[in-house]
Amino acid sequence: MSLEAFFHPPSKYEPVATGLYGEREGLHAVLAAIRAGKRFLVSAHARPDGDAIGSMLAMGGILHQMGKEAELVSCDGLPLIYHGLPCSRSIARRSVIEGDYDAVILLECDGIPRSRLHGLEGRKLINIDHHVSGQKFADVNWIEPEACAVAELVYDLALEAGVTITPEMATCLYAAVLTDTGSFCYDGTDSHTFELAANLVRHGAQPAAIAEQVYFSNPTSKMMLLGAALTNLRRDGKLAWLSVNQDDMLRTRAAEEDCEGVVNYAIGIAGVETAVFLRELKDRRVRLSLRSKGRVDVARLAEEFGGGGHPHAAGCTLEGPMHIATNVILEKLRAMLRESMYGLG
Repeated sequence: MSLEAFFHPPSKYEPVATGLYGEREGLHAVLAAIRAGKRFLVSAHARPDGDAIGSMLAMGGILHQMGKEAELVSCDGLPLIYHGLPCSRSIARRSVIEGDYDAVILLECDGIPRSRLHGLEGRKLINIDHHVSGQKFADVNWIEPEACAVAELVYDLALEAGVTITPEMATCLYAAVLTDTGSFCYDGTDSHTFELAANLVRHGAQPAAIAEQVYFSNPTSKMMLLGAALTNLRRDGKLAWLSVNQDDMLRTRAAEEDCEGVVNYAIGIAGVETAVFLRELKDRRVRLSLRSKGRVDVARLAEEFGGGGHPHAAGCTLEGPMHIATNVILEKLRAMLRESMYGLG
């Protein structure tokens, strides 16, 4: 390459699919099912995160450009930090699905129960997922555990469908990738991931503005809940945990969404390999958020209790009370740490 070419690269940008997954049978099956239908419902897992929300919004854009009718639905409301995403108000909050649809597109679900939507049984389902715990429960299944986020699959679907990736769609997809890779920190983040992010920036996503909305727009209640959780922070060698109970939730006036990311303060401790955040629910069950720096596969652990996720970030729910749930999960994590040959001693 000449110096002139180095300093003056070609100005024309040709977007390319980022996937590295062979023949992409799942992609082609999903696209065929969409082309064959007219009216679609799009949803994702309960307690939607950035990947679920951003991907739903982008999927809606794809369907509209293809001349389809699309309704976006979530059983839970959107966390405040995602309200600034383009068209976020188009996601309706419903738990019961009625009416006729040619198909229901579910993102990041390992089964109908994960969506917490009622009325999906007997409908044609399209399942798009990237979790290692993904299951082929639908009529059409596209599961790519190698993808950094389900947003990556939605991006490749847009390219394959020949639709225009608008700045608004790129913004939603970038927010999804940013959050689901732990701000590009999780293991598996590589040049492939940054290629996807660069493509989305070229399509109009603005990284600084998106990061400000996601990371610097927290409500006061979240900060107060974080303080309560840090008061309960404990460490045992390479394992750390923190927790909040219902009294903490009420005292700080925290919402469910305020619990997002609290576990990261425990996994961020030097020398800690795995961490868990325990939150007491109203029915006294205990919701767990699990994190790992790579020595322990927390997705495998979460699956034992009916949950799922990624090897480095997963979640599940245990029966209470809190002290019993804490003992159960800590015993499991200690055993897994010993198995990894990075023991607690």
